[in-house]
Amino acid sequence: TGPLLPKPMASLLATLPAWRLIMDDRPDTAITRHFGDLPDPRIDRTRKHDLIDILSITLCAFLCGADTWEDVADFGRAKKPWLATFLRLPNGIPSHDTFDRVFALLDPQAFHDCFVAWVRSLCEDLAGETVHIDGKTLRRSLDRTGLKSALHLVSAFAGEASLSLGQVAVDDKSNEITAIPKLLKILDIRGASITIDAMGCQKEIARQIVEQEGDYVLAVKDNQPMLLAQVKRTMDELADHPRPGATPDSEGFHETIEKGHGRIETRKVWCAPAVDSADLLGPWKGLTHFGMVERRREVAGVASTERAYYITSHATISAQRLARTIRGHWRIENALHWTLDMSFDEDRSRVRVGHGAQNLALIRKIALNLLKNEKTSRRGIQGKRLKAGWDEQYLIKVLKAGI
Repeated sequence: TGPLLPKPMASLLATLPAWRLIMDDRPDTAITRHFGDLPDPRIDRTRKHDLIDILSITLCAFLCGADTWEDVADFGRAKKPWLATFLRLPNGIPSHDTFDRVFALLDPQAFHDCFVAWVRSLCEDLAGETVHIDGKTLRRSLDRTGLKSALHLVSAFAGEASLSLGQVAVDDKSNEITAIPKLLKILDIRGASITIDAMGCQKEIARQIVEQEGDYVLAVKDNQPMLLAQVKRTMDELADHPRPGATPDSEGFHETIEKGHGRIETRKVWCAPAVDSADLLGPWKGLTHFGMVERRREVAGVASTERAYYITSHATISAQRLARTIRGHWRIENALHWTLDMSFDEDRSRVRVGHGAQNLALIRKIALNLLKNEKTSRRGIQGKRLKAGWDEQYLIKVLKAGI
């Protein structure tokens, strides 16, 4: 059995989330349901530390500001008395080399499956959600000596819930087309709206989204020249020769003007039913509407204008809703990719051996989900990490956000 716990700590741990200790009697908790069956990649004679201890220390360390394996080991040693109240720690705190080796060996698919099951417990239904899909390269994961390219991850992010939903690793950005279907397959997107940039504007991807009972909003660019020509022709005509009565609040037209930081930005959005021959639009399963966004920026008296084009499968959609969905796609850049770089220093991580970079990227996403789910503090992610490192009671609050 596990170590005897002080009564206050024992009662507190009874409410802890997925990352509490699995003791020998393995109580029915979130960790046993979602991570308890994660295969240990080590052979028996090399196991000096429990896998759940290694995972728990790593997660807690990253919640508290750690960015490297040396940080994780130092955190473990500094917090050993506290960790020992709910972890077995049969041989003390692992060395940084042990953390590195275990995460390099850990099966990333099995780890990801556990992650997806955990996220589903936090966000059981994506109906009505806008799910953004985009890729990111971890630039310092490039290993020239081992002839290993930098890790490129395609991630899914729930905009309204502000949760990372999953990731798929690919060799390089050009392979996102093959990664997106794999990522969609593991998500229950019924009733959700999926946004993808032009790389994912593919007939088979559109078909898969519709067959999984979701809807899509896809950017259209030069990689689909015939489709782009038709959407451009239709929407440019609509914008350059507006129908009488088309006001900023009308169903097919929406306009916003923002001023600030010496810049004026006008965004005009048009939406219209998709019209053309069956030969062109027929292969695009579910396609119902074309869309266009015109962005006009004026900085220091110098103006620039650009237009972007979209297709969607929504049966009914207003220009205002389309504008909100398209602009929301930047959440995956700002709330996920940018935050991972700025708050977790992900882009400078030099973890490269084996599956280490991919598995550690998932740890960061788990930590980010927990920190975002913790609502009592008004601080940003970096501030919450600092607070968790200083205040063990707040760290427990963050962990409980994963229940």
